[in-house]
Amino acid sequence: MRLGIGIGWRPEIAAEVEALPGIDWVEAVAENLCADHLPDSLVRLRERGVTVVPHGVSLGLGGADRPDPGKLADLAARATLLGAPLVTEHIAFVRAGGARTGSPVLEAGHLLPVERTRAALDVLCENVRIAQDALPVPLALENIAALVSWPGEELTEGRFLAELVERTGVRLLIDVANLHTNQVNRGEDPAAALDELPVEAIAYVHVAGGVEKDGVWHDTHAHPVTAPVLDVLAELRSRVDPPGVLLERDDAFPPAGELAGELDAIRGVLEKGGGASGAWAPPEVPPAASVAEPVRDRVAVAQTALLSALVAGTPVPEGFDPGRLRVQSRALAAKRADVVAKVAPELPEILGSGYRAAFLAYAGARPMTSGYRRDALDFAEHLLIAGRPADDAARRRLTRWWRDRAAPRPPGRATRLARAARSVLVGR
Repeated sequence: MRLGIGIGWRPEIAAEVEALPGIDWVEAVAENLCADHLPDSLVRLRERGVTVVPHGVSLGLGGADRPDPGKLADLAARATLLGAPLVTEHIAFVRAGGARTGSPVLEAGHLLPVERTRAALDVLCENVRIAQDALPVPLALENIAALVSWPGEELTEGRFLAELVERTGVRLLIDVANLHTNQVNRGEDPAAALDELPVEAIAYVHVAGGVEKDGVWHDTHAHPVTAPVLDVLAELRSRVDPPGVLLERDDAFPPAGELAGELDAIRGVLEKGGGASGAWAPPEVPPAASVAEPVRDRVAVAQTALLSALVAGTPVPEGFDPGRLRVQSRALAAKRADVVAKVAPELPEILGSGYRAAFLAYAGARPMTSGYRRDALDFAEHLLIAGRPADDAARRRLTRWWRDRAAPRPPGRATRLARAARSVLVGR
């Protein structure tokens, strides 16, 4: 299916997206949509014939556990509601711990890289096939950006993606900004990856901006698209004419004119031509094989050790670069603070300029074990238990905010002791 030129739909720029000329389709974060009704902006776009593709971020198909049936059902419901021709997700893990490791479940709040080993690929392939069976439309998976590399990997990124397609018939969502990010951060050549993967399996392409700081590229989706990213898009275009290309922007939204300028730059790269468009012929997929539980357990232990080092301060697993893990750990905490401020804007309003420092101190001692909304409540509870904020009026406002969402009265001494004990257990 030809999608054309698209842009990521976000509530903050809904009006601008509707007004942009030459938009053939949009992509919306699946978890930000209600299962039974659509925002008015998306309704209007669909009435105009604009295709809407739901883009999931929470399945964690690269994780050690099989996909959560509830999350799969939610993604399927959104695909049906949108009348989408496909759904997309990521090749990543987003949580670890739990029964397989005998430790608390930890949430990354971010997409973390899957180890490119045969065992991890086996787990991913089985998870993908489970997801494919549960979804009403085809699935495409996105390569992610990463700050850290797993030691002892057995496959290149291109070969890992190629084997995933061969074994599952899944389509690919290739993010050229992520290929550039991995070039800067991990020394991986985007052209080599494109040479190895089956470009005819590409369902569409992401283009996004980022920024380099102290030799590390941060895939922010909050900065303009750079020339090196467009160069990677040109590399891809020289091999294939992708069915669709989409501009992503998730924060620090610029005026509509700047978005239009970035879309024009993307069009310019695509119009230079190169590779031909080819019809996608799914490979003959081999019969599904169940992954032995000990294999999943080993993957679980490795992922839990990495995530625990990133969010709970446990020792750096052997073979990882401690400096890079520190950078990733700080990035995860900063993102957590930013997202909590978005889902609970009353908190930075109540705490003022002290919000960020207070949240980062909290995050350093309290790994996230559920979603961001629960994290916001836990943060507020953490402050109230400590008798903060010091200003009486601010503390009363925070108490009312917490009480309206969590319980009829603020936490007392018993809660304080229970929370302290839980924090010790999680930090082990």
